[in-house]
Amino acid sequence: MRSDRHEKKKKKRKWKSVLLILFLLIAGTLGYSYFQFKQGVSQTEGEANIQTEEFEFNGEKDKYGGTNILILGSDARGKEKSRADTIMVAQYHPEKGTYKLISFMRDMYVDIPGHGQNRINSALAYGGPELLRQTLKENFDIDIKYYSIVDFEGFVHLIDEAFPRGVEIDVEKRMSANIGVTLEPGLQRLDGEHLLGYVRFRQDAVGDFGRVERQQKVMKEVASQFTSLQTITKLPKLIGVVTPFVNTNMNTGDILYIGKDFLSKDNRNVETLRVPVDGTFENQRINGAAVLGIDKEANKSAIHEFLSK
Repeated sequence: MRSDRHEKKKKKRKWKSVLLILFLLIAGTLGYSYFQFKQGVSQTEGEANIQTEEFEFNGEKDKYGGTNILILGSDARGKEKSRADTIMVAQYHPEKGTYKLISFMRDMYVDIPGHGQNRINSALAYGGPELLRQTLKENFDIDIKYYSIVDFEGFVHLIDEAFPRGVEIDVEKRMSANIGVTLEPGLQRLDGEHLLGYVRFRQDAVGDFGRVERQQKVMKEVASQFTSLQTITKLPKLIGVVTPFVNTNMNTGDILYIGKDFLSKDNRNVETLRVPVDGTFENQRINGAAVLGIDKEANKSAIHEFLSK
C-alpha cells in the first residue's frame, strides 16, 4: 500500500513538472512574440500617414465557409477623402486550406447604394469601407467579414524586412513614368521601393489591366518565395512593421493565425481572379469620364464559381 501511494505521488510530481515546463514554454513564446511585435511597430510607427479612425463595418461570413477580407490601397494622405486606388478581396478557407485573391478594376461603373451609379472606387470616398462592402454585396453578392486599408509605404517596409535580398521578379519592359523609380527589363531582385513601383506602373497601352495583372503576379511571387521556417519566427515582427500603415478591424491574433497557417504550408499557392472577367465588359464614356461597363450577372457567376470551388 505504501509503495502504491509512493508511486502515485511520483506520477503526480511528474505531471506537475511537465505542466510547468509547458507553461514556461508557452509564456516564453508569447513573450518573445510580443517583444518582436512591439519592436516592429517601433521601427516604423513614425512614418505612417494612414487614418487611425475606426470605421463602421458590418461584415458577414462568406456563405461558402471562407473568411473574406476587403483590401484597399488608398490614394489619400492624412484626412483627405480618398477613392480606392486598389480594390481586392482576399479569401482564407480554413477547412479547404485555400487562399484566393480577387482584384476588382477600379473603373467599373456600378450601383453605389444611396449614390446612384459611379465608378466603384468612389464608394470609399462617399462612405468609407462599409459603403464599399455594401457596393460589392449589391453588385456581386459577395460577403466580406473584414477590411484593411493599406498605406503603400507599409508594403515597402514589409518587403524590405521579410526579403533583405529583395523579391525575384521578371520585369517585362522598361518602366519609369509616374512610379518614382526606373526599372529595366529582365529577371532581377527588387527591394520594397522598386517592387512598389512595379505594381503601380500603368503608363502603357494596357493601363490598369496590366497593373492589376502585375499586382497579382507579385502577390503570388511573394507568397511562393517565403521561407516558412525563417519567416514564421519573424512573423510577429513583420506584423508589427506593417501595423502602423494599416487601418483594419482584424485583431492581431487573427492576423497571426492566418499568417502562420499560410507560412507553415509547403504549397503556398494563391489562386487569382480579375473582375470584370474577359468578355464581360466594354470601355464606355459617361459624363466625360472613361469607365468600364460590365455584365453584372456574368461577373457575379464567375465570382461565385471561383469562391465555391
